[in-house]
Amino acid sequence: MANKSPFRYFRTSPEVIRLAVMMYIRFPLSLRNVEDLLHERGIDVSYESVRFWWLRFGPKFASEIRKRRSQSMRCHSNWKWHLDEMFVKINGERFYLWRAVDHEGEVLESYVTKTRDKKAALKFLKKSMRRYGRPNAIVTDKLRSYGAALKEIGNADRQETGRWVNNRAENSHLPFRRRERAMLRFRRLRSLQKFVSVHASVLNLFNSERSLQSRPNFKLNRAAALSEWRQLCAD
Repeated sequence: MANKSPFRYFRTSPEVIRLAVMMYIRFPLSLRNVEDLLHERGIDVSYESVRFWWLRFGPKFASEIRKRRSQSMRCHSNWKWHLDEMFVKINGERFYLWRAVDHEGEVLESYVTKTRDKKAALKFLKKSMRRYGRPNAIVTDKLRSYGAALKEIGNADRQETGRWVNNRAENSHLPFRRRERAMLRFRRLRSLQKFVSVHASVLNLFNSERSLQSRPNFKLNRAAALSEWRQLCAD
């Protein structure tokens, strides 16, 4: 039996829903910004509809992107990982967003915790390795939690620390920081974890280091990413 379309109960076309979700997640836009941009294209939708669409379809799109890219990512992501944690405030309370990025800038895993101790680092590492396997090298800052966690799982000899060696992870935080400002921060831990997971998958799909590519190759890769996006959850 063929899978039923997830758009079957919506009067709005799947193309419009995909476009709205992509604009909201990919670019540092608010819900009302997306509503205004769609209005410029002759599409009359409420920003609340955009909110509902991203909450309903964002995880589905992210899951399908990961499924399509999982095999290739698992094959090439075991060379070197860059791990780093960043501060995120929710209603004035500080939380920690752990992120793993491979040597090509792909965001492998995002995980939110209340602490950044050994227990949190160990849980984050086990979750990442369960999905992608063990890397050959792990680049971190000098936070002791990383060393303690890696020692427990038997990867202490693969850890690399040093000045500027973790710039890959530091730079990968910038797109999320821009989204955080556009969304005026987060209000719940659950919504933060949901958004960072979806945002990471969309970023992986569209991220292209154009400074390292010729213009023709960049245009081909961008067109391929858009084509793949338009096929997500297709009938």
